[in-house]
Amino acid sequence: MSLNSPQQIAAMAVETGVKKSRMAVPAILVLGFLAGAFIALGFLLDIHVSTMIPGPWASLGNLLGAAVFPLGLILVILGGGELLTGNMMTLPMALFSGQISAFAVLRNWLLVTVANLAGALFVAYFFGHVLGMTEGAFLSKTLAIANAKASADFTHAFISGIGCNWMVCLAVWLSYASKEVTGKIIGMWFPIMGFVAIGFQHVVANMFVIPAGIFAGALTWGQFADNMVPVFLGNAVGGAVFVGLAYFVSLAKPAEPAAETAAAVVEH
Repeated sequence: MSLNSPQQIAAMAVETGVKKSRMAVPAILVLGFLAGAFIALGFLLDIHVSTMIPGPWASLGNLLGAAVFPLGLILVILGGGELLTGNMMTLPMALFSGQISAFAVLRNWLLVTVANLAGALFVAYFFGHVLGMTEGAFLSKTLAIANAKASADFTHAFISGIGCNWMVCLAVWLSYASKEVTGKIIGMWFPIMGFVAIGFQHVVANMFVIPAGIFAGALTWGQFADNMVPVFLGNAVGGAVFVGLAYFVSLAKPAEPAAETAAAVVEH
């Protein structure tokens, strides 16, 4: 059968979290850099596609841009990469199973955050600014997106972050469902397209688009920092709680033995 059951997916997610927690630092940093760059490239493609659509059809342009954004996660999952938002699901699931420590989770998240930021900044500066791929004809679209992200207050950015990583981690979850490349791509495609079309905030994507606006001279690093905190926290809740904890409790948590359950009932 070409599909894994939800129970098998849950076991795979826990196993993946354990493996990620034990990766060597150089591997985490290299794969994290690649993942940050891949997400940025997906966003860059989104900006270019949506900009090519005439103004009166702007909503269609936004939809088409969202439809190509999944390139980033496809490259991460199939090509290999350490992406913070996906790790916000898999490592907590390994933690809930008792196989890794909270320190291992935080260590991975910190290293991957730094590496993802480096990859996203590389694309934003060299491709976006030096080559002008987020400026010139594309500047108005870049700034419209960047300003929308940066202008959200803490509460709105936090809640938006929850919605985003709920969908991103479901995309990762669905990629585990299929044993074939085509199935993995289709499984990932629609949740990612959906979060982008809705306008939810993704911490790694914001590591690209807000600095792109900064390099164009329109935003500040203070605005970037103010955005990162609530979106990071919201993404963490969306991935660890709304996907990781929900599916761990439902599918991966070991069932209490019937004998122990019966004994507990008698005692009470």
